[in-house]
Amino acid sequence: QVQLVESGGGLVQPGGSLQLSCTVSGLRFSIHAMGWYRQAPGKQRELVALINSDGGTNYADSVKDRFTISRDNAKNTVYLQMNSLKPEDTALYYCTARRTTVAYWGKGTLVTVSS
Repeated sequence: QVQLVESGGGLVQPGGSLQLSCTVSGLRFSIHAMGWYRQAPGKQRELVALINSDGGTNYADSVKDRFTISRDNAKNTVYLQMNSLKPEDTALYYCTARRTTVAYWGKGTLVTVSS
């Protein structure tokens, strides 16, 4: 049984920081690309950040230089460090694991950036 469990979401003020975590079980974590997606109300889901099995990363332009994705293969965990948060970062954030054409999704964790 594959499980992806996100944590770390919550309410934060603009300019603040938050770190999301996603712990994965039931698959060979180290060979999967891990990603964070988000979906804001009324908007389409978008890729926020991706980290490949070799450690290479990609970011959406809107979060580059503010967010950092990392992974700890020993802990089967991927992280998203979010700094300088903006109200437009408010969304449900999803963790994904992908290998070739097979992908798994977490249930999401809500991030709200508001004063």
